[in-house]
Amino acid sequence: MQILSFMNQKGGTGKTTTAVNLAAALGEKGQRVLVLDLDPQANATTWLGVHNEGKGVLEVFLGQKTLSELVRETVAPGVDLIPSSSWLVGVEKAVAGEVGAESILRRAMAKLPKDRWDFAFMDCPPTLGILAVSALTACRGLVIPVSAEVLSLSGVAQLIQTMEAVKDRLNPDIELVGVLACRVDIRTRHGPEVEKNLRDKFGAKVYRTAIRENVRLTECPSFGQPITIYAPDSAGAEDYRDLAKEVLAREGAVKK
Repeated sequence: MQILSFMNQKGGTGKTTTAVNLAAALGEKGQRVLVLDLDPQANATTWLGVHNEGKGVLEVFLGQKTLSELVRETVAPGVDLIPSSSWLVGVEKAVAGEVGAESILRRAMAKLPKDRWDFAFMDCPPTLGILAVSALTACRGLVIPVSAEVLSLSGVAQLIQTMEAVKDRLNPDIELVGVLACRVDIRTRHGPEVEKNLRDKFGAKVYRTAIRENVRLTECPSFGQPITIYAPDSAGAEDYRDLAKEVLAREGAVKK
């Protein structure tokens, strides 16, 4: 199982959009994907059609449930979810003073069935607190979605520094596996210029696929469906299907 964290400390960069819609696009291709919602806003949870799930993943941090007990089916074929809730906002206080708190999630992930899913995606909150550090400690790879605007680039270097600190102290296996240009408005000069700057700075780490600005992508969360179901013929669905092909090629998980 390939465990990837989707993270950017700036909001509105396409983090949850990518975790949900890439998972759905991979599901279409026969991959089995587990989405772990680590954001107290629980946007990935509601987007995938799961509601009223109590305290969700907070119960794992409190030692009250295992991750396997929280797994829920979603509206997207091949995609399962471990839900979040607003209760998760209290996780910092809940684990304060606990030795090795940042490793709770990694230990919980290690108990999941090894062959049930091909990918596990962690949708992280837009802050570098205990949840983000827990995700970096538990995953193998970091994916950074970056919206195509100048201010979005400023926090990427800091996030990579945080990842390197976690690599040095907690998780030697973590790597930056990809940077994704999101919300690229091809009708303007600005969006493509920011995308070019991203490629100039991070080279081959930037996915060839870029996610174009698309109104259908902004609509589909309100309907509790990923773009592949809500608007399967849209540019947004096309982009995430292309990204799924690229991810499979990079991760070497293509099924025959």
